[in-house]
Amino acid sequence: MIATLSSNDLACCSALLDAVLRLEGLALHDALSEIVSAFLGRPNGRYFSEAPLPNSVLAQIVAHEGLLYGHYAFPAVDAVDKEYSDTEIARLASFAGLTGRLLQNRADTEKRSRALDQIESKLEQQAQILNQMHESVITMDQAGFITSWNRGAEQLFGYTAIEAIGRNVLFLYENEDEDDTSLSDLFLSQGGREMEVRRRKKSGEAFWASLSLSVMRDQHGQPIGMIGYINDITERKNAEKLIHHLAYYDSLTGLPNRTLLTRTVDQALVAAQQDNVYGCIMFIDLNRFKPINDTLGHVAGDMLLVEVAIRLRKALRDEDVVARLGADEFAIALFDIDKDYHAGFVAQKLIALFDEPFFIDGHELRVGASIGISMYPQDASDTETLLRLADIAMYRAKQGGENNEGGYAYYSEEMNRNTLDLLRIETGLLHAFEYNELLLYYQPKINLVSGQITGAEALVRWQHPERGLLLPGDFIPIAEETGLIVQLSDWVLEAACAQARRWKEAGMEPIRIAINVTAREFTRSLPDRVRAALSRHQLTGEWLELEITESMLMHSTDRVISIMEKVCLLGVTISLDDFGTGYSSLSYLKRFPINTLKIDRSFTTGIPDDTNDCAIASAIISIAKQLRHKVIAEGVESMEQFEFLREAGCDELQGYLFSRPVPAADFHLMLTEGRKFSAAV
Repeated sequence: MIATLSSNDLACCSALLDAVLRLEGLALHDALSEIVSAFLGRPNGRYFSEAPLPNSVLAQIVAHEGLLYGHYAFPAVDAVDKEYSDTEIARLASFAGLTGRLLQNRADTEKRSRALDQIESKLEQQAQILNQMHESVITMDQAGFITSWNRGAEQLFGYTAIEAIGRNVLFLYENEDEDDTSLSDLFLSQGGREMEVRRRKKSGEAFWASLSLSVMRDQHGQPIGMIGYINDITERKNAEKLIHHLAYYDSLTGLPNRTLLTRTVDQALVAAQQDNVYGCIMFIDLNRFKPINDTLGHVAGDMLLVEVAIRLRKALRDEDVVARLGADEFAIALFDIDKDYHAGFVAQKLIALFDEPFFIDGHELRVGASIGISMYPQDASDTETLLRLADIAMYRAKQGGENNEGGYAYYSEEMNRNTLDLLRIETGLLHAFEYNELLLYYQPKINLVSGQITGAEALVRWQHPERGLLLPGDFIPIAEETGLIVQLSDWVLEAACAQARRWKEAGMEPIRIAINVTAREFTRSLPDRVRAALSRHQLTGEWLELEITESMLMHSTDRVISIMEKVCLLGVTISLDDFGTGYSSLSYLKRFPINTLKIDRSFTTGIPDDTNDCAIASAIISIAKQLRHKVIAEGVESMEQFEFLREAGCDELQGYLFSRPVPAADFHLMLTEGRKFSAAV
């Protein structure tokens, strides 16, 4: 350090500190040139980032710790000025050393700033804020009184340098009365220190700051003060808080999510093991939520979920955990309950919450809830297993509920076995596609007048490697639940067309093969998929018939009609399956391009003994005739049924009375032999 500092020297050093901190490039070079000239009291002093000019008489390198930052140089003196004295040379060397240290400190600060910027840039929301941050720098003596205050500090805190210098740094603390011993501890450490602190601006606003402190030492290595680099990180802290909230809470309802539920329950289970108490997990699924969401839109659906969350939270104790798992699924964790049957009481209370309707956007909505319960420690001792078992129990409760009003069920081992069976079916069905275990059977359709075969319905079978031949009822519901029904339906369409092509190549005349179309398939892409399948197998539409259910006609009438018309343009006919079991309006029915109405077997079974079934069947036949549709009855198994249907004017039948579903080869044989129903007249 410079041994003796005059007022001019102090001013020069302060100017040097300010210039190094604020300026850069040519502006810094010019400022350093002016400051060193004033410091030495000699004109024409210059700072060079490279080597000085050759005519320089007095030159001094500006370096620190082996790093060269430039040179100070003065030209030769003229006749008036005296030669440079040893004192001047020494003062220049000290000043150059101070400059080197400050430049090094500046470089270190910039390095730290860049490192912080790299960390902060990982938070996308903070990128713009971080680019606009201004670093504030203050210096303090050992007692914490401020000795310098740069413009960055003025901008950050709102105090001018005149207002801040000379005051103890404690006036910037959020709480001036707090006992902060870190200040004195700092001088006992070697090197700097970084921390996150709370500070207060002149306006009274408190904020989070990143504080980097480094010790200032004299030429003997003794601490004489410290430099503080302060940056406002309030936005980053808020972002961290937001990220934490997003990671552990549901953004829609504000309830804990699955992650926080798991952590909370894990901690509760540890305490429960020590206290030997009961606990449970409830898995809640809303009934009738999907049609509401689909009909009124996702905004209304979200509003309904929020209201459900509020009711659940209000109905439970503060210590009970309510979480949203996703979609319309919630979970509740109860601990420190007296007996296992206490969970059942709570479940009844929760189900009763849904007795009152929800008023959403002008609509009065009613939903129910199905609740599955798994108990700790009887069923499991970890959160994930308890959740899984409660989920299994919820499905049992949903199956046992009446009119979708909901109910609750405790988990049992039997439920788990059934679930494993379903899982094996699902996994096996995936293998069935890969190993060609699926096949089509064909049930003939018979003309009631001629007795001749008019077509057939293609029905899928699964030749299971272990369980033998499985009927659709064994795996279709699982396929619908898991989404495999789309893949299965595509396979049926392709397999039926491939078989029809083989019959065509064998010389058979076109005969309509009916395949069932699920609601998931009945989309705008259906006509193109049917057209592509027919084209691949070089078939006309005469070979194919699509059977759809009445429930598909209930919504989006114009869209449904558009799809059906495009199918009919291919020459493919459409049959309305399970007619009379749905809720479609007869006034709409006349608008659909349907060729055939199919009387459901539930009405055929009671003929001719059940007068209601007879009346319904007769009415369906009458409606079909009035609408100029062909009508076919399925499930015909007796001559009495046959005679009634023929007398009523039914066109065709399908059922065991003539034939069960048979393999393709057997059906081909029926056609080539010209097999007819012998009872026909």
